[in-house]
Amino acid sequence: MVNLFGGRIASALVGISVLAMGSSASAQDYSGLNVAAAVKSLDVNSSATPLGNSIVSTLAKPVVAATSAIANATGAVFQAQPAQSVTVSLTPSIATEAAWLYKGGWPLYALVQKFETNAPLDTETNCLATAVYFEARGESLEGQLAVAHVVMNRATSGRYPPDWCSVVKQPAQFSFVQHGQFPQADTNSEAWKKAEAIAELAAANIVPSVGSDVLWYHADYVAPTWRHNLQEVQQIGAHIFYRA
Repeated sequence: MVNLFGGRIASALVGISVLAMGSSASAQDYSGLNVAAAVKSLDVNSSATPLGNSIVSTLAKPVVAATSAIANATGAVFQAQPAQSVTVSLTPSIATEAAWLYKGGWPLYALVQKFETNAPLDTETNCLATAVYFEARGESLEGQLAVAHVVMNRATSGRYPPDWCSVVKQPAQFSFVQHGQFPQADTNSEAWKKAEAIAELAAANIVPSVGSDVLWYHADYVAPTWRHNLQEVQQIGAHIFYRA
C-alpha cells in the first residue's frame, strides 16, 4: 500500500517540479499550481477495490469470541476465555442452582458453604433441619445428609407418617423430641446454618446419599435389638444405617 501511494505521489511531485522549472519567472513559486488537479490526472486503476470502504465495513462488524462461563470455589462466575459479552442466567431456585454447581464439580462442603445463609425455611424443611441439627450436628456433612435422607425416606415409605415434621415428631423415634416438641436450637450458630443448608440440599435431592430404602440408623455406641431384623448398609461417622 505504501509503495503504491508513494510511487504515485512521487510521480505527481516530479511532474509539478518539471512544470515549475519550465517557468523561469517563478522557479520557486508553487502557489499558482493546481496540485489536486495534477494528482487527479495520474493514471488510477479503476478496477481496484476501495480500501476505505473495506476497512470500515470490517471494523463495523461486532467481534464476538466463543466463550464459556465457569464458577470457581467461591461461587463467582467468570469467563473461561475473553469475549465481548457473557450472559449467565441462574434460576433463583436452590434446586436448579445447586444441580448446576454440583454437575460442575462442586463438592458437598462447597455447596453447604454456598447455601448456609440462615434464611427462614418453610415448616417442613425447618423440621428436617432440626432433625439434622440435633441428631447429627457433630457428624460430617455426609453423615448429616444421610440423616436428612432417612427422614425423607420414611415419609415416602408408607410405613411412617407422610410428611417430614410428622416423621420427626413421631413418638419414640428421635430421642431429642420430647412430648412432640422440639428443643430450642441455637439458630445463630454455624451448626444450625449448616443444618439448614443440608436440609435444603437434601430436599433438592442434588447430592447422592443413602438409598431410598434406608429407613433406620443408630449411633455406634448403642446396640438396639431391632437392628437384628435389618440389613446393615454402611457406617458414616458414628451412625450405622440400615434397610429392611
